[in-house]
Amino acid sequence: MRKAINQSVFAAILLLFVATGFKNAPPVTRTLSLPRSIPEAEGVSSQGILDFLDAVDRSKHEFHSFMFLRHGKVIAEGWWNPYAPDLRHTMYSLSKSFTSTAVGFAVKEKRLTVNEKVISFFPHYLPRTVSPFLAEMEIKDLLSMSAGQTPDPTFAIVANESNWIKAFLALPVVNKPGTKFLYNSLATYMLSAIVQKVTGEKVIDYLTPRLFNPLGIAGMDWEVDPRKINTGGWGLRIKTEDMAKFGQLYLQKGKWNGKQLLPAQWVDEATTIKIMQSPELPQAKKDTNDWMQGYCYQFWRCRNNAFRGDGAYGQYIVVLPDQDAVIVLTAETSNMQDELNLVWKYLLPAIYKDLLPENTTVSAILRQKLSALVLPIPVKNSDSPLISQISDKTFTFEPNNNHLENMHFHFSTDQCQVTMKLGQVDYPLSFGSGKWIQGQTIKHGPNLLAGAKAHFEGLPPSQVAGDFRWIDANTLELTLRYVESPHHETFTCKFDQGKILVNIQRSNAPGSKHAPMEGRIGMAKEMELSK
Repeated sequence: MRKAINQSVFAAILLLFVATGFKNAPPVTRTLSLPRSIPEAEGVSSQGILDFLDAVDRSKHEFHSFMFLRHGKVIAEGWWNPYAPDLRHTMYSLSKSFTSTAVGFAVKEKRLTVNEKVISFFPHYLPRTVSPFLAEMEIKDLLSMSAGQTPDPTFAIVANESNWIKAFLALPVVNKPGTKFLYNSLATYMLSAIVQKVTGEKVIDYLTPRLFNPLGIAGMDWEVDPRKINTGGWGLRIKTEDMAKFGQLYLQKGKWNGKQLLPAQWVDEATTIKIMQSPELPQAKKDTNDWMQGYCYQFWRCRNNAFRGDGAYGQYIVVLPDQDAVIVLTAETSNMQDELNLVWKYLLPAIYKDLLPENTTVSAILRQKLSALVLPIPVKNSDSPLISQISDKTFTFEPNNNHLENMHFHFSTDQCQVTMKLGQVDYPLSFGSGKWIQGQTIKHGPNLLAGAKAHFEGLPPSQVAGDFRWIDANTLELTLRYVESPHHETFTCKFDQGKILVNIQRSNAPGSKHAPMEGRIGMAKEMELSK
């Protein structure tokens, strides 16, 4: 399916990037491993895609990237600045589909079967008494989220235990495995642990020569547990185009560049219904809910005869076999169903069986729209007269739950440099006025499983983008985006006669309320910016 890009088309794309000032355009040296085309040439309406993007603008969702493939070719793609093509993105539970794929390769290589008992892989971690239901649990029960446990044990175990395998096996299995659906990310972790047990490699390393290298996916990373096992159910980071390649591989029944990487039989097995989520619900409710269409092997069935991998806050790979299409989205939203509804309302009707005549006017508007996507930057207000009083000053805080010890401020033209000391570690950060300042930090940003033991170990520093503005003469707002994740933090700093009150708002917990942290200009020797 992968073909060389026509040189004239590639040249036109480059000219478009130059003409429109596409700040998110990939560098000319970047290998475009998926072929590019225009929507109408692949039977898709540019107006339909434009309507989708306009609807995104009107929605409450914060989109970060979008890619649309038809007939194996990218027909539309865009990144909302400061998100960009060369940045990885946290997959959250979309990682599960990659763990399932690792199991598929292990089945192909006869290293295991889905009918093997889970307890057979970990005889040294079994509880003193193995219950009949635990003894019955098979790999396919982990794959289909029907392990029999309740409630979901993930958060409690990852926050408090160092041996997640042993803790998982010690839990009561209250339902017969294979009979009841319960979303359980630790069940996926157990799949990762099993793959590592039978192959001697972490899932990411096992997949590299089998999946990532053939698809041209590089630079990926994956969080680990305290025992150096990939977390499996979350924690993979890859780029938007990498997501599209993975979806295209499944659309092509496991074939890539004429070679059968993953058996077509496994693709069918992994993407067909294994269990219904809530069989007791009325059909009318199921008909409007993409989480009630059936669960597969770490994939979900969708309406419109589609299937998908998905992750928290709106990370999607949607595969539409009937339309020969793949749609990829990364975002931060609290309403993932409504995000999918935009796909069904605008993009699905835009797909036609036959080629369409190009509408040059609409095509130009769409290209311009895709090239100029940007997240709203807080409006730049006038500077505060307090700048001269607080620049190069350090504020020391009373003990607080965020472990914020002090903050040092330095202002220059259109920039604010802040060094936060958290838990005895200094974190220098840069913020632009009316613009994003790119940087990196070893400070961990907000995430769904922030309390998980050791799962960040070995990951590189976080890529960030910062912006600041004065809300009023006394109130400074700092926005820090972790652009390889869906999330950002907002620090609201209110100054008053040598004192400071700081509130932290995390985008993944918009309704949470925290007591402001109080500090004052410290008496100790001022912090040096060169630190």
